[in-house]
Amino acid sequence: MRRREFGVAIGLPEPIHSELQRWREQLGEPNAAAIPPHITLLPPTVLDDRELFDVEEHLRQVAAGEEPFDVHLRGSSTFRPVSPVVFVPLAVGISGCERVEEKVRSGPLQRELSFPYHPHVTVAHDVGDDLLDRAFEELAPYDARFRVWGFTLFEQGPDKVWRPQRDYPFGRGGLPGPTEPGDATPLRG
Repeated sequence: MRRREFGVAIGLPEPIHSELQRWREQLGEPNAAAIPPHITLLPPTVLDDRELFDVEEHLRQVAAGEEPFDVHLRGSSTFRPVSPVVFVPLAVGISGCERVEEKVRSGPLQRELSFPYHPHVTVAHDVGDDLLDRAFEELAPYDARFRVWGFTLFEQGPDKVWRPQRDYPFGRGGLPGPTEPGDATPLRG
């Protein structure tokens, strides 16, 4: 059975995606080309092909039971000294992300986390203290708002690049789903 690594995240709309992507590249973020800016709902999780149908059905059900909500990204923050990360925190939308994350990380995706869930957008990780300080200072005035329409299933390829595989829009748009494993729409690839 083939084992693959998946994650679930809220993507960022334009121009927010490109703004934060440019920041990550300018700071020398080593994963900037491999990981798009996002708000994590499920960290990297290894699944085999047999589990994928149940996971996709689970994600459809979670999305179908949710409604769009607003996110306001504002300022900068850090997880230092626990972890060498600078991120853009959420000023609005934390409870929506927490609710969706809890539902996503249940059923076939039930797993323990290394740290308590804290929705955010990473802009610098493992880049050295001088660049972490720069990111923290220069992103302090950052301010952006957007509406969360749903979430996306990502898969990490053999080249270590995370690519979107399937979107799960909130509301009844996420249903009906397939009822038999053979009915599933193929993942993007």
